[in-house]
Formats: sequence, structure tokens, C-alpha cells
Amino acid sequence: MSLKLEIEGVMLNVVSGYAPQVGCELEEKERFWSELDEVMESIPTGERVVIRADFNGHVGEGNTGDEEVMGKFGVKERNLEGQMVVDFAKRMDMAVVNTYFQKREEHRVTYKSGGR
Repeated sequence: MSLKLEIEGVMLNVVSGYAPQVGCELEEKERFWSELDEVMESIPTGERVVIRADFNGHVGEGNTGDEEVMGKFGVKERNLEGQMVVDFAKRMDMAVVNTYFQKREEHRVTYKSGGR
């Protein structure tokens, strides 16, 4: 889902998404990222973009090798889904903004399964 707003002469695109969870098939995950790529490609160059999504991945703590797209305050070790987030950010010349700010532990994740 996306929303286009004009704010003081600036076009702002707000994109919302929910990526398949860790247990889902790789094909379903790749389809999600392909569809998100299509949404991004449909936005004219020069317009601003904000993506607010649950990508269901861990980009990992630290940012060695990925300093251009993320800060050092990620969560846990990077998993496949987190790598997909980082790869997308690199392709789109964007940043994983919530990794640039240190947060209290209870604010670092939005859902815990079975006490994990």
C-alpha cells in the first residue's frame, strides 16, 4: 500500500508493507521484495519516499561493511530476512533508520515468540 502526499510543494510517498514471516517459503519472500521493488520503481525520481514496514528480519548488531545503509544498533545476528532488508536498502539508496539510534531493550523488537 502506498500513499502520495504533497506537502509544501514536495511530493512525499509513504509506503507500507508486511513481509512474510521467517517460516514462510523463500518464493513468497522473493515475491514480496519483487512487488516492493515495483512500487519503488513506480515513484518518479525526485519524489521523497518513506517506507514503514514490518520486514520480519534481523539486520544484526553492528554495521561493518554496511555503514552506508545502517547504523550499529540493530538487533541480534543477521538472518536471511535481515539480509534481504539490507540488500533492498542498498539497491534503493535508502537507510534502515531505526538502526541509527540506541533504544531500551523493550523498544528494540515489536514481537517475541515463546519468550524469545
